[in-house]
Amino acid sequence: MVVSIGIPLDENSSYLQGVAKAPQKIRDAYHSDSSNYCTENGLDLSKANDWSDLGDLVLSPLPQAFSEIEKSIAGHLVDGKKVLSLGGDHSITYPIIKAFGKKYAGLNILHIDAHGDLYDEFDGNKFSHACPFARIMEEGLAKRLVQVGIRTLNPHQTEQAKRFGVEVIEMKDWNDSIRFSFVGPLYISLDLDALDPAFVPGVSHYEPGGFTTRQVLSIIQNIKANLVGADIVELNPQRDVNNMTAMVAAKFFKELLVMLIK
Repeated sequence: MVVSIGIPLDENSSYLQGVAKAPQKIRDAYHSDSSNYCTENGLDLSKANDWSDLGDLVLSPLPQAFSEIEKSIAGHLVDGKKVLSLGGDHSITYPIIKAFGKKYAGLNILHIDAHGDLYDEFDGNKFSHACPFARIMEEGLAKRLVQVGIRTLNPHQTEQAKRFGVEVIEMKDWNDSIRFSFVGPLYISLDLDALDPAFVPGVSHYEPGGFTTRQVLSIIQNIKANLVGADIVELNPQRDVNNMTAMVAAKFFKELLVMLIK
């Protein structure tokens, strides 16, 4: 069984607020009459009975919110469910992975993003959305972290990647023939700003030179691994244009969902 959960948190956003409103926007796009409920392999999600949407978590202000996120995710994992989370800023991945790391030994993470999010701290905040993977790796919550689409590395994050043994494929080195295979459980964390801003105007951080929608779909659809969970983060509805980014997020929602179901 797969469950989707909205995590409406943007208190750790470093630049703009607004991503807390994203989960419902993704649902609205998923239900939009402009598309349908079928995935690209032909599964009609409206008729599939092995997944459900549980709505949004009701969160306290930070720091208590992180404990509430971890507890909620852990409860579903104990019941044997897989979880697809809708953020929210990228800081939510840290408490999510705290739950997954306790459930799954030898967890792998595929992180799709323009940013490495490996800062030790950002603007004095060690739990900023620029820091989750530093927290994850220093606590040993994942055995392998692969990052793709990165195009904002600086000396500090380069050193952090070396420190934690992160496998980084920068966008300048991307080749469409690259395919991913993981031994053991896999978690995918998808930040929408991995895509070029031309495809996702509704993100807080515009970083030109990113993926097309089709390239990210191809990455997801061709992964060989036991996918146990995923998140989609950093949609900022306040910057979106005609719900373009929400529709892209809903497309990824469907394709990640079918990967989790199968």
